[in-house]
Amino acid sequence: MNKEVIFSMNTAFRGEYTLHGYSFGEGDKAACIVGAMRGNEYQQLYICSLLAKKLSELEAQGNISAQKEILLIPTLNYSSMNAKKTKWIADDSDINRSFPGNPHGTATSRIAAALLQRIKDYSYGVQFASFYLQGESIPHVRMMETGKESVSLANLFGMPYVLTGMNRAFDTVTLNYNWQELGTQAFSIYSATTETIDDESAMMAVSSVLRFLTRMGIIKYDCHGGYISTTLREQELVSIRAEEAGFFRKLVGVDREVKRGEVLAEIINPMDGTVKASILAPTDGIVFFCQDAPMVFQNTVIYKMIRRMHH
Repeated sequence: MNKEVIFSMNTAFRGEYTLHGYSFGEGDKAACIVGAMRGNEYQQLYICSLLAKKLSELEAQGNISAQKEILLIPTLNYSSMNAKKTKWIADDSDINRSFPGNPHGTATSRIAAALLQRIKDYSYGVQFASFYLQGESIPHVRMMETGKESVSLANLFGMPYVLTGMNRAFDTVTLNYNWQELGTQAFSIYSATTETIDDESAMMAVSSVLRFLTRMGIIKYDCHGGYISTTLREQELVSIRAEEAGFFRKLVGVDREVKRGEVLAEIINPMDGTVKASILAPTDGIVFFCQDAPMVFQNTVIYKMIRRMHH
């Protein structure tokens, strides 16, 4: 393992900021893996720590293929992590809304520019991303529909689901989009959680990356085949919103098969304990996402479901 400084700068609040990368093997720029971009992405950083340990072992055993280099960047925002902030401390900007970046711009824009400059020539890119809603989701691989995406490659991770999504306005300033635009096959891996450590889904994420690297001929590693992935378009997920505000009592969790009309959760009046609303499944299907905040607000998305297709 070789440790390098990708970028450093002085910051007003925390002294010097340094972005580190860890490379394994040497030769062609085969794969780059990027971890936590936000200060609350503890699970994503944890996954990177497990992966670093595994790649170090494989390198020591001579199991990284000849003339192949893997670069791992565990976190871009440890300053915010240390301060328990989600976004950049000084100006509350988001690194993953700062691409392609500007070497002479704001702090997050400079970090984004330096990162992209270093990682733009890798054949494959993996980002451990966090789901945009707070809660738990089924682990999955997501690809943006840029016209350059490859679902068949995404299937090689062996995750339960491959999700493809149309580009939203803000996607053009994310790492995944800019990586793909520069010719890297980029994938976002979503684990079950973000702010809490979930060992089972962390190991699933590590295994999926090792499986992909093996199938691409970048490492030699014996791994089980994983899942035969189901491909979904993000637009096919059914969103369920809270009808009322109040305490959220979850009755059905993620990855559960449910019938139309089944009670998924209850919203409780915080003052008198009565049930203000019962949240019913609008269709037969599988729970893909469930929010995990103790209280919910009216009209917020609390569940996402995969509609069961009737044959």
